[in-house]
Amino acid sequence: QVHLVESGGGLVQAGGSLRLSCAASGRTLRNHAMGWFRQAPGKEREFVATITWSGGRTAYADSVKGRFTISQDYAKSTVYLQMNSLKPEDTAVYYCAARYGAILVTTSNYDYWGQGTQVTVSS
Repeated sequence: QVHLVESGGGLVQAGGSLRLSCAASGRTLRNHAMGWFRQAPGKEREFVATITWSGGRTAYADSVKGRFTISQDYAKSTVYLQMNSLKPEDTAVYYCAARYGAILVTTSNYDYWGQGTQVTVSS
């Protein structure tokens, strides 16, 4: 079992920055991939970014490339999402997720989820 807790959400003006954190606990995470997803009101949950614990491989949604950066600190069992140049359309609940194996970008491939943290970007 993997337990995930997100933090760092809040209200920010367009153009601003936020850093989300996801603290993971439970079973050994070295062979897991970690992902960030988001869900806006009335929309389906969508992929944002993913990273492997061991090799640091990453992937991003086209909508966030060049603005968001995912990183990991294995010693702290924490994954981060640095979000810069935020736009109102980035407003959503952001979820951290984990899966055993390689990075994938589909929601259904992730087995463990956090409770989410709200990010609101005002125009």
